[in-house]
Amino acid sequence: MPFPAFSPADFKVFEIPGFAERMEAIKHRIRPKLEAVGRALSPDVGRLGGAEAFTHVARHMRRTVNPPDDTWVAFAGDKRGYKKHCHFKVAVSRGAIRFLFEAGPEHADKKRWTAAWKRDAPKLVPVLRRARGLAWFKNEHDETPSAILSDLPAEVVTRLADELTRTRDGQLVLGRVVTAADTARWKPADYAHAARETFALLAPLYRLR
Repeated sequence: MPFPAFSPADFKVFEIPGFAERMEAIKHRIRPKLEAVGRALSPDVGRLGGAEAFTHVARHMRRTVNPPDDTWVAFAGDKRGYKKHCHFKVAVSRGAIRFLFEAGPEHADKKRWTAAWKRDAPKLVPVLRRARGLAWFKNEHDETPSAILSDLPAEVVTRLADELTRTRDGQLVLGRVVTAADTARWKPADYAHAARETFALLAPLYRLR
């Protein structure tokens, strides 16, 4: 399957109330598309990061009662997993699709990464603020961003990195969101373009050391 489009029926999967029923729909309807997204984008992420990128499609193995409100494919430079590293993600939920960069709660060295962000902020932040529609999400599962980066002063964008170390569950999530209604007019090439453009803008954060 080439880079797929997501249909209105795909988004409605997240309206299914039962755990088993929603998980079954995710497995058979959404997961194959995310696997195709992974195959399509992993070479691009590898080029952006300067090393091979591995795909990780969410399995939701820890869930037994409450069905997930979103599902995703993540990209990182570690074959064994992505959560301990900065990673990219394409996430699908009831009302939107999101193209994200994340440094999450399980990042292996939050303090070092935050220090690197602040060191390079004078170069990074102006570029991020000029990008159309690039946003900050308070939580990786949020459909609605907390702020558009271009609306924030540069010093506020710089301080967003502190979200990673402020609490034990701290995270930094940046990216773009496209509503399910807007994607009704999209073709597969539109998804591919949005993902590649967003990841390219955020690639300096993915490479940050």
